[in-house]
Amino acid sequence: MQPLLNIAIRAARRAGDVIIRYVDRLDTLTIRAKERNDFVSEVDRHAEEEIIQIIRAAYPDHAILAEESGVREGRNAEFTWIIDPLDGTTNFLHGFPVFSVSIALRHRKRVQHGVIYDPLRND
Repeated sequence: MQPLLNIAIRAARRAGDVIIRYVDRLDTLTIRAKERNDFVSEVDRHAEEEIIQIIRAAYPDHAILAEESGVREGRNAEFTWIIDPLDGTTNFLHGFPVFSVSIALRHRKRVQHGVIYDPLRND
């Protein structure tokens, strides 16, 4: 299962790169309210697409459950990647430096791996 974890780490770092590019440009972002106090920005969508591209390149048959784009079925239903590309969007949009990229991998209904990446601290 180590290669799976390595893919999750690579994807989280790539999404973190996307997020960092926008930290000093918050006033230029397109933001939409999903619900009261629940927002989505173009950063969320760009970061999510980066994650999905990396996962699909390595594991094209795995299913994906992503916060912004929803479910993407896969031929291998035993594996599902669960993605929150910008966990803490509201904090990010207000310039509060507490947010992360969150990725988990569920195998046969059990979470096997999880990656939480803080792009501001590279941690």
